Amino acid sequence: MTSLLPDERQADDLPDDANSPLLPAPAGQLTRRAFLAESGTTGIAGILASAPMAASVASAAQANADAAPPSSSMALALRVNGKPHALQVDPRTTLLDLLREQMALPGTKKGCDHGQCGACTVLVNGRRINSCLALALSHDGAGITTIEGLARGSELHPMQAAFIKHDGFQCGYCTSGQICSAVGMLREAEQGAPSHVTADVRRTGPVAQLSDAEIRERMSGNICRCGAYPGIVAAVREVSLAMPRAASSRRSRA
Repeated sequence: MTSLLPDERQADDLPDDANSPLLPAPAGQLTRRAFLAESGTTGIAGILASAPMAASVASAAQANADAAPPSSSMALALRVNGKPHALQVDPRTTLLDLLREQMALPGTKKGCDHGQCGACTVLVNGRRINSCLALALSHDGAGITTIEGLARGSELHPMQAAFIKHDGFQCGYCTSGQICSAVGMLREAEQGAPSHVTADVRRTGPVAQLSDAEIRERMSGNICRCGAYPGIVAAVREVSLAMPRAASSRRSRA
């Protein structure tokens, strides 16, 4: 059963004069028609009375918005993917938003925007960071490498080629962050940085060979919601195995 509001119950208790609209109501008796007409008039009057107040509130808000001073911008110099850039940025701008919104480099993705998924990973002076947590101004003068800057023209970076070969992606949304993170991670290993699963953290020098457990641990900050982890591990393993040979080749040429 549908419950009635108090006004509806009160109106139902009144005599119904719908069948005799031309007959006047008995003296001193309130009819349904008169009650509803009075209620409607009162409601409209209340709405009309509140309209000036709403208009004044909106006008005051607009005045405050017009009076607010524009946010100041600051000069920023970056070298992005090998090219120098002189920019003017809002001090609150993150490196991620700067790359995507102002520099038209959408390869770096905005995932969680809380530094938890790794989709926004870029390289700053060769070191991997979550760009969603970094203020752009805090990296003034730095060299930034995004996924767009890894390849050399039409020649893919070895990590990009390995991801394709081993099917290290499905939807591809996290792939740019995964690849940048993998490149930075291999550089860390080459510099001898240990991980939580490193057997001997006292050992110095480059990590000669990364086990699958090491790769998973070192890449754990990058989440793949599609679950393409086996392909990602295989791709990183292949590139890591080629690194000692590439380093030896560089030393022999030197």
